[in-house]
Amino acid sequence: MRPYFNNFEWPKSGLFWRTFFLLALLVMSSMAVWFASFRMVERAPRAQQIAAQISSIVTITRAALTHSAPDKRRELLFDLASNDGIRVYLLEKTDDIEAQDQTPAFEQLRSSIQKKLGNHTRFAKKMNDVEGFWVSFEIDDDKYWLRLDQGRIEQATGIQVLGWAAITLFLTLVGAAIISKLVNDPLARISVAARTLAKGNRPKPLPEKGPKEIKETNASFNQMMEDLERIDSDRSIILAGISHDLRTPLARMQLEVEMASLSDESRQGMQSDLGQMDEIIGQFLDYAKPLDTIAFDQVDLSDLLFYITEESSRLTDVQIYSSILPNMQIFGSEIELKRLFSNLIENARRYGKTSNTDIVKIDIHSEYKNKEKKHGLLITIRDYGNGVANEDLGRLLRPFTRGDTSRSQANGSGLGLAIVDRIVKRHGGTLRIFNHVDGGFVVSISL
Repeated sequence: MRPYFNNFEWPKSGLFWRTFFLLALLVMSSMAVWFASFRMVERAPRAQQIAAQISSIVTITRAALTHSAPDKRRELLFDLASNDGIRVYLLEKTDDIEAQDQTPAFEQLRSSIQKKLGNHTRFAKKMNDVEGFWVSFEIDDDKYWLRLDQGRIEQATGIQVLGWAAITLFLTLVGAAIISKLVNDPLARISVAARTLAKGNRPKPLPEKGPKEIKETNASFNQMMEDLERIDSDRSIILAGISHDLRTPLARMQLEVEMASLSDESRQGMQSDLGQMDEIIGQFLDYAKPLDTIAFDQVDLSDLLFYITEESSRLTDVQIYSSILPNMQIFGSEIELKRLFSNLIENARRYGKTSNTDIVKIDIHSEYKNKEKKHGLLITIRDYGNGVANEDLGRLLRPFTRGDTSRSQANGSGLGLAIVDRIVKRHGGTLRIFNHVDGGFVVSISL
């Protein structure tokens, strides 16, 4: 059998609350053990101290009564009652006696007092309905009750202990919250910065202060962000420069093809190749375009999808079946979103033709993830082609990557899905690609 803690899992909560509850539990457990141990260790010395005080009071009172003149005893008893709260009564057989509660603390107290005053010493909680700490003593053959205030022998009450525990618990929780915040804040800042970076945005530099480990971690993260930004900038400049420089000789080649004495078949073939090259260069430029320069605004995604669907339906080799919700509003870039869906349609048109036909069937479906609140959009685009090998799914979103088999038979740059992925991340969404169980390739966009 596996140990219990091997199967233990933390609740799905933040690191702050995990640290807070762990520290609070640890401190409160330590306090409970300390308090119980203290009460057990403190009980015997406390009982001995109280027993010594009571024994001294009884002995002194008995000696005072024994040696005082008979005509002065009444005055002595009055002074004891008024100044020290000590009252002395004759013990009668008719006294209504209520015994003390037999608690461990009282048992230790009783044993200590009887060792000093004798085993014949009796105790009471109430005598003739009068509360107090009653202890008996003898003078010659006469028996007496000596009454003390109960407060002299009582230890801390339950209310007092509860008050101390509440104050200590409050201070413990405040301390645990402060410690948890100190531990969690640097990690939370790194987590937020990492999520911001994953969305294609530049996070604010992390503060390079605090403990040595946190300071070094934040400095390394800031350096990593600068390196990534420089690499991305260099890549964009290189791609844009190459693509731009290629278009000049490409335009000259197109002009020469138009003016050259070629057969129609040769001219069309060369124009097709040049057009394809121009399209690839356009994809390079799209991919190299910095995303942080794009302006966002309110976009009616329903109208945009209807427009894309209508434009694509005019192509002779495309059949689109759509189920688009009305009035889907999002905050984004209409140009980038149009490029996103155009790329997906073109990707399906190139690689998703139905087997043994030159026709590509495309399903476009939209729905709300929370239908009651109409919150969160899920847009699915599916073709009915041969799909993608499962081992290729994990790398199709990388730049310059194309799947094997049927989806790599056509020419292309391998940037189509990479551009789509960048645009989706820029809009705070997620992209998922998979093969449909009934065949075909599916792109699922969650916004």
